[in-house]
Amino acid sequence: MSAVGKTFGKGAGTYALVMRLARTTTLPVGRLGPVTFNAGYYVYTGSAFGPGGLAARVGHHLRPPEKCHWHIDYLRRFAEIHEVWYTIHPEKHECCWANIFHNTRGAGIMAPGFGASDCRCNTHLLYFKRKPGIRTFRQKIETPVYCKGMPA
Repeated sequence: MSAVGKTFGKGAGTYALVMRLARTTTLPVGRLGPVTFNAGYYVYTGSAFGPGGLAARVGHHLRPPEKCHWHIDYLRRFAEIHEVWYTIHPEKHECCWANIFHNTRGAGIMAPGFGASDCRCNTHLLYFKRKPGIRTFRQKIETPVYCKGMPA
């Protein structure tokens, strides 16, 4: 079993990618068109309920994208993942998580609709000048949330 599989397992759940973009960059993002992303930190929320669960979905995000399938694949070509926050739970919590991040002090929206084409959320990608802390996030969530740091 791969290191990703050992960490996340094949269970379903919700995750947040905590990423850093070193410099301001304008990128084409599928149907959203060109988007300017400021240098700083981004948190992208998603869920993994397909085959392979969290291990498969997070494993996809950790590999440099060869072909862009989801909105996040475009940004992942330039942003470095620092941490993955996740919960193993049979219900999708990605919209709830996105809402919590949206209401966190310092949060900004660079790309309305990003990652939210299958729901009514404004976005599933939030911008922060400084890296948000998991301790504050955990206080606002009912399910246990784990954090896996990525090697530099």
